[in-house]
Amino acid sequence: MTTNPNSANEINTLKEIYSAINRNDFSSIIKYFDADIVRVEPEGFPTSGTFRGIPAMIAHFQKARDTWAEGECKPEQFVGIKDCLIAFCKVHVRLKEKTEWIDGTVADVFKFKNGRLIYWRSFIDKAQALQWASEGQS
Repeated sequence: MTTNPNSANEINTLKEIYSAINRNDFSSIIKYFDADIVRVEPEGFPTSGTFRGIPAMIAHFQKARDTWAEGECKPEQFVGIKDCLIAFCKVHVRLKEKTEWIDGTVADVFKFKNGRLIYWRSFIDKAQALQWASEGQS
């Protein structure tokens, strides 16, 4: 595992992004995205798919967040590997029209370019995220 000298700034950026998502405030995070940002959400997620560009990202976040009645996705640990920064997150949400809470974890892998987020890929399995970041992201 390596640490990028910019990782402190990038970690702060990611904390801001998660906080904004939890507040349902997407307009405040656009400034962190590169125009060509790519978001990959795996099969099995309610809003799985690949999303490209800021308009697609915002629509994706709104659609996903609109399923929540309440809750949060909270990063608990950040790990730098090669050109990636991984956030290990605890998810605690209750979906609209449901009474039970969903608890789980997710590993989000990020790449930055010139201080802006260019890539965001989620994994359900922590080991898969670590392997993907270590082995050249195939």
